[in-house]
Amino acid sequence: MTGFKALVLAGSRGGADPVAEYAGVAHKALIQLDGETLLARVVTAVRAAGASEVAVISSHPEVRAEIARLGAQALDEAAGPSLSVERAAQQLGTPLLVTTADHALLQSVWIQRFISELPGDADVAVLVAKRNTVEAAAPNTKRTWLKLADGHWSGCNLFWLANERALGILDLWKRVEAERKRPWRMAWILGPRMLLRFITRQLALRAAAQRLGEVAGVRAAIVVTPYGLASVDVDKPADLDLVREIVRRP
Repeated sequence: MTGFKALVLAGSRGGADPVAEYAGVAHKALIQLDGETLLARVVTAVRAAGASEVAVISSHPEVRAEIARLGAQALDEAAGPSLSVERAAQQLGTPLLVTTADHALLQSVWIQRFISELPGDADVAVLVAKRNTVEAAAPNTKRTWLKLADGHWSGCNLFWLANERALGILDLWKRVEAERKRPWRMAWILGPRMLLRFITRQLALRAAAQRLGEVAGVRAAIVVTPYGLASVDVDKPADLDLVREIVRRP
């Protein structure tokens, strides 16, 4: 698919970023990898996948300069990532691909396959990878796994908002963010029955996605990628060491 728009999240969580400090740069998006900033690598990948327009959310002055150099559109951060994405989606329109500036290894083929496998009736979709796929591609990676009845899963920082109805998932995201310091309240949003199934490991991934969609009033879909490296982002210094090692491979 061509003609979609892409949104790259490069905001700041506030305070010092340990990865940026480790790399000796002002912002994680400005880390150099194989001669390019992480942000440049992501922008290049989404353009190669067919994005007609690329916008980047960041209020950091040095990141804004890099956005300008790349010829992308700069958008201001809002009070939290969900609100930032909501405002950006309202401004840019849909369909909209959403990813992050620390998706250092992002490849256009991953995006193209994700889009090609989207269910036709999905309002919103998320790309995930199974644990064995990720560990086969990056044996040394340390990830946080979502442990469900049908296996262990990792997100891949690629999201698809197909239409205006998809913004309903952002309203749910805001509710979850508001409860981020109270995990049980976050889980309770799904309802007690789903919470019990999760605790007892009886909840499968697609059932969880379906329930999230029902709560948000959207049709939510899961797409499973065969590319294990799609799950590798740069969240901590060890991740940066890993991606540097990977790009040095023959």
